Formats: sequence, structure tokens, C-alpha cells
Amino acid sequence: MRFRPVSTDLLVDELADALAARPSRVRVAVDGAPPTRPADLADALGDALQLRGRPVLRVSAADFLRPASLRFERGKRNPDARYDDWLDAGGLAREVLDPLRPGGSGRVLPTLWNAAADRATRAEYVTVPAAGVVVVDGELLLGRGLAFEHTVHLWMPASALTRRTAEEDGWSLTAFARYDVEVRPLHLADTGVRVDDPAHPAVLDDSPV
Repeated sequence: MRFRPVSTDLLVDELADALAARPSRVRVAVDGAPPTRPADLADALGDALQLRGRPVLRVSAADFLRPASLRFERGKRNPDARYDDWLDAGGLAREVLDPLRPGGSGRVLPTLWNAAADRATRAEYVTVPAAGVVVVDGELLLGRGLAFEHTVHLWMPASALTRRTAEEDGWSLTAFARYDVEVRPLHLADTGVRVDDPAHPAVLDDSPV
């Protein structure tokens, strides 16, 4: 695999330029394990798109988790449950992604479930304008059939991911190892980015921006 070193600012600019040139609404995923900090890149990308005149709605997959009774049915530290059961992919599709399909209503629910309080957020629906971009950050998003116009995956080699994962979260590493084997997100994503150090990304050469 060949990687092209870039600064974070250049990566954001390249992505924002390409996405701003797309007509109509755009759904973007920024995917990665927590140590890769997908929310940081998603926030920066949203800001850059707004500077280019595109309305942006930021959404976090963490606000579309299943209730604790379903997430933790196999235990709070079960890596297979984290992989298969934590994300309410159906809710994310129904409330955010599907309404933004061509001809869709554009009416989306930006948050669904407060995992800390384990209850619905009771958020209000918002309408994404015709030129709007929805940027979703999260983990284990690819390979689920979710409808995105562009996907970004932030990838760390197993050694770096282990080193940067807090000891109490070490049980989750098995889920991300399974993801790498079964989904191959670095190659599946439209933009694959290696982030051994999130401050020094490198874009996969055969992954077009």
C-alpha cells in the first residue's frame, strides 16, 4: 500500500473542495476507531464546507446507539456486541440518510438516543436544504449498506491502535480487528487515511479524494 503524506489542513481542503463541487445534497461519513478522532476531522470538514457556501448539518453516530438493554445484552465489554449490536443503523438510515436521497423530504432528526441517560433525546426535526451536506462521524459505519455519497475511513495499524486505546477500553480492539478483516474499511472507503498519529495523516494512493 502506498500512502501520500498530507497535512490535516490539506486533507480537509481536498475533501471540502471535492464535496462542495457535488450538486444537490451530500451525505458524508467520517469513520474510525475512537483513537483516530473521527469527530475532529468531521468538525473541520463541516467548517470548511460552510466556508465554501454549503449548509452543513453535523451528526454523530453516537447519538444513534441502541438502548442499553440491547447494547449490553451480551455484556458491557463484549466486542461482538459492539460490532453487531451497538449502532442503531436502521434508525440512522431512517431518520438521517434516507430522507436525503434524491427526491427525499430532507427532513431529518439530528439525534435519536442519549446513551448516557439511556433515553430518547426528543430532538426536533430539521430540514436540510437542497445544497446541504450532512457529515456523520462514528465507528464501524462501513459495510452496513448505509447510504453515503462519500466515505472517509481513518485507519491505524493494530500496534498504533493498541497503544492509543485506553487500558479500560482494550476489550474493544477485537471488534476493530474484526472490522479490518471482514469489511476492509481502508480500501472500501472513498478516502482511506492512515493516522498512526492523527496529527500527521497520509492518504491511501488508490483511494480518490
